[in-house]
Amino acid sequence: MLASTALVLLMTPGLAFFYGGMTRVKSVLNMMMMSWAAIITVTLAWVLWGDSLAFAPGNGFVGGLKYLAENGLVNDASRAHGIPDLVFSAFQLTFAVITVALISGAIADRARFGPWAVFTVVWATLVYFPVAHWVWGGGWLSSLGIEDFAGGTVVHVNAGAAGLALALVLGKRRGFGKDPMRPHNLTLVLLGAGLLWFGWFGFNAGSELGADGTAALAFMNTQVATAAAAGGWLLVERFRDGKPTTLGVASGAVAGLVAITPACAYIATWEAIPLGLAAGGVCACAIGLKHKLGFDDSLDVVGVHLVGGALGAVSLGFLAVYPILDGQHKGLFFGGGFSQLGVQVLGPVAVGLYSFAIAWIIGKVIDKTMGFRIAEEDEITGIDITEHAETAYDLTGHNPSAERIAAAAPVAEAKIRSE
Repeated sequence: MLASTALVLLMTPGLAFFYGGMTRVKSVLNMMMMSWAAIITVTLAWVLWGDSLAFAPGNGFVGGLKYLAENGLVNDASRAHGIPDLVFSAFQLTFAVITVALISGAIADRARFGPWAVFTVVWATLVYFPVAHWVWGGGWLSSLGIEDFAGGTVVHVNAGAAGLALALVLGKRRGFGKDPMRPHNLTLVLLGAGLLWFGWFGFNAGSELGADGTAALAFMNTQVATAAAAGGWLLVERFRDGKPTTLGVASGAVAGLVAITPACAYIATWEAIPLGLAAGGVCACAIGLKHKLGFDDSLDVVGVHLVGGALGAVSLGFLAVYPILDGQHKGLFFGGGFSQLGVQVLGPVAVGLYSFAIAWIIGKVIDKTMGFRIAEEDEITGIDITEHAETAYDLTGHNPSAERIAAAAPVAEAKIRSE
């Protein structure tokens, strides 16, 4: 569990690489800093009150204050599978961090850093901690028997809906739909996707909270679905656009990771193949919604995480074959009837609507009081310079070797002409 916790924490710096490479060169540092800010703010909020709101005994909506009084850090192995409570708390902390960081991709290039830091704390408190309680902490969705092994609803639908809300609050980037806004460094994108894939084994297999057959199933299904989704995305690109791309294989892999997250311990390994293929194909098509519907989701958080998370969650209503908890049932294709399918649809809808509404309100309040979006002239100059006084690359810096070559060139040219 310590190893799984470290793997999940690594996903957030991996996300920083993934998102950072996808932005323009003048925004890469700010994009990466937004992920690092989530590590700082959510860690502190989790220790002080988040753990209690998510996992302490409470009502159907939110946990009580039992762990708040104990600072959330009791260590008597009483909370889960005999694992020391500090380890369980640390593992769940890393889920909260990555969920908040995911939201930032929807508002790349245009969100002020200070207001973003404030948003991370408020949204985690009002949305993530209660939703984690709904599904994993004994809340109302848990009592209905929802299946979400590692966070398709809690993490991905939750983050995707919040990203959509903030994209609407902040508005479109200057030049959206007119200027090219291509990823500035696809090498970073691939590195980030690889780190996410690596860390995701802790995310999914670690959610079993033990080294057993269910953890092994989750591990293998994660690998299989991700590979299938990366291939599915490339197939869509090949037939739609004529060429498979590196951005496509990275995005497809992430889409597969998202979709398999809720399902990894409940489906047979062969089922991970069609689920992955569906995730790659559906998400590849879904990212175009922002152009058709007119919202600027900068790095496709909605198309990959909201759509992919909902697809994975709902798929269990059809594909679940290994129920592992009381109150859960097999999917429709395996004789489970419609009851589980109804719960699997209800969960993403309820979480998505709640997260969207609260994120929109928080974003509006911050925008009216602090100013969430950078000024237009700062957006033109570049948010890295205006918010952080830094640039990612020294493109015009002092280079003695280059200067010596430049100085020698006229002399050499004159010599050639005279000869």
